[in-house]
Amino acid sequence: MLDAFGRDSLVYAPPPDVVPNTRQALQVTELARDLDLQRVFHDRLMDAYWAEETNIGDPDVLRLLAAEVGLDAEQVEDTLAGDRYVDRITASTQQAHSIGITGIPGFLLDRRLVLTGAHPLDVFDQAFAQLGLAPVAE
Repeated sequence: MLDAFGRDSLVYAPPPDVVPNTRQALQVTELARDLDLQRVFHDRLMDAYWAEETNIGDPDVLRLLAAEVGLDAEQVEDTLAGDRYVDRITASTQQAHSIGITGIPGFLLDRRLVLTGAHPLDVFDQAFAQLGLAPVAE
């Protein structure tokens, strides 16, 4: 897998000694979704973890990343301190489990095929071909 990251010019440098508790990261992501900033926050969160060796389970890190993408500091604080999004996250997790997604990342392709785990681009191309869909654009 590491070869695929290099081949595709991606950085793979998650913190080697940290397996983050992502509950609060998911909560801030849901806040971002409500504010139409989900994609930009998600992308920033993933870069922080996968490329920058950042512990995305640390509330101080989440505050910094949220500020970088324009999330309101007071709303972030309220989200980190509360459980406003817990029901939404739980429902989403249960839905993922019900269709066979048991790990992160998990992908449901065309509502017919589940891929769990990180895979090189050619695996997605094969999956799309199996479904009769066009390959992933490079």
